[in-house]
Amino acid sequence: MTAEEKHLWYDFLKHIPLTVNRQKNIGNYIVDFFISGKGIVIEIDGIQHGTDESKAADATRDRELEMLGFKVLRFTNSDVNKNFNTVCNCILEELGLKADDVVNRK
Repeated sequence: MTAEEKHLWYDFLKHIPLTVNRQKNIGNYIVDFFISGKGIVIEIDGIQHGTDESKAADATRDRELEMLGFKVLRFTNSDVNKNFNTVCNCILEELGLKADDVVNRK
């Protein structure tokens, strides 16, 4: 895992009241995080995802995962580093959870 993935895992995802898989194989892909109970895929993108070619590949990947019934949440390393609480709140909202659901489990 990258530093940003570790940060999101150890400081947030590990504490939510749902099963979260890291580096999960789904079809032809390995996703950063997968919450099967909610059908949510979370991707943390480094700078290599900023090129036009990478953006096109990510869009194809997202469409294919969505065709399998999953929702893809995509954040950048910068989002995790500079706006960690916003990233966490976005994930909580998608999961239908509140911050108290996480805090109480720590």
